Amino acid sequence: MTFVLEVLISALIVLGGIFALVGSVGLVKLPDLLTRLHGPTKATTLGVGGALAGSMLFFFGIEGTLSIHEVLISVFLFLTAPISAHFIAKAHLHEHVALRADLPPTGREHGWSTFDGVPESSDGEQAEHAPRG
Repeated sequence: MTFVLEVLISALIVLGGIFALVGSVGLVKLPDLLTRLHGPTKATTLGVGGALAGSMLFFFGIEGTLSIHEVLISVFLFLTAPISAHFIAKAHLHEHVALRADLPPTGREHGWSTFDGVPESSDGEQAEHAPRG
């Protein structure tokens, strides 16, 4: 049983390292900022997640204790990586106005909320749910 557990822990750590390596290479090699965001937010997140899963399994299976540190790190990582990537992408789209033409249509009467103002109601006023400033 211990050998199988050690092999599983080793496999998680190696897979995590491979994902982290692929994400790092993608960060360096991809051509522009919006495509470079995929490396750290997707592959590297899986890489760190694999290493953390291996660490959790080690502490639970080998030492018999439950380590909450890895769970907290995983939750923090899986919450902050997509949010920070979203903010970086949004700021990049605001800085580079020419990229707006490449955005797909929304399929609604209103455009992208990032670029268009608050839609007006039928009487010419802003919608009730919109914050006023």
